[in-house]
Amino acid sequence: MDAVTIDFFEDRSSRAQVLIEGLPGIGHVGKLVAEHLIHELGARKVAEITSCYFPPQVIIEGDGVARLVRNEVYLAEGDHPLAFLVGDYQSTSGEGHYVLAEAYLDVAEQMGVRRIYTLGGYGVGHLVEIPRVLCAVNRPDLRGEVEAAGGEFNQDEPAGGIIGASGLLLGLACRRSLDAVCLMGETSGYLVDPKSATSLLRVLSALLGINVDSTQLQDRASEMEQVIERLAEIHQARHDDELSYIG
Repeated sequence: MDAVTIDFFEDRSSRAQVLIEGLPGIGHVGKLVAEHLIHELGARKVAEITSCYFPPQVIIEGDGVARLVRNEVYLAEGDHPLAFLVGDYQSTSGEGHYVLAEAYLDVAEQMGVRRIYTLGGYGVGHLVEIPRVLCAVNRPDLRGEVEAAGGEFNQDEPAGGIIGASGLLLGLACRRSLDAVCLMGETSGYLVDPKSATSLLRVLSALLGINVDSTQLQDRASEMEQVIERLAEIHQARHDDELSYIG
């Protein structure tokens, strides 16, 4: 198997000036946003990416049929077409992250992309009532429009930088003269976080100049809050039982 294989379903003529990356990560925040946009905008799949740098396993579909792990590229057509990079996994190795990021950028350039938005979660280790959207850019003059859209820049956040595709695409895109912006929704990092995804979607929509129905994400966020409340009640009940036993 090749290091990276890219299979296009069309004649490689698909064009988009913007690529949105939403691969799996902390709280699945970026993945939730990208997949929500793909659904709401009616995007179609135009390419599949397989690699020996993905985990050594297959995915079992609902009908019991196995397939290779893969990432996918979608295209939402319109006045301002948008490309999306989503999928099953990121790389299992440091080398693979670089190889795959370069492959993603090859696809982006082939489609005529001039700007990349990478989406992810910023794990803080505790539940967040009003998630912020922390940001990074690969050119200083991009900061103004990101802040105007509601994104925040803090010198010490995220501490240690940005790991994985969301970070590497910023650095490597700069070498190809491509604009890149990373948006990170603040999240506990413990659970899938549609609440953080809703905050991130709001900022991204403002940057893209589009209106997207966020009802589905908001409903999932409400459901997740109920789950968290129920878990907290169970934890408190067990704690009370332990105290009663000790007494």
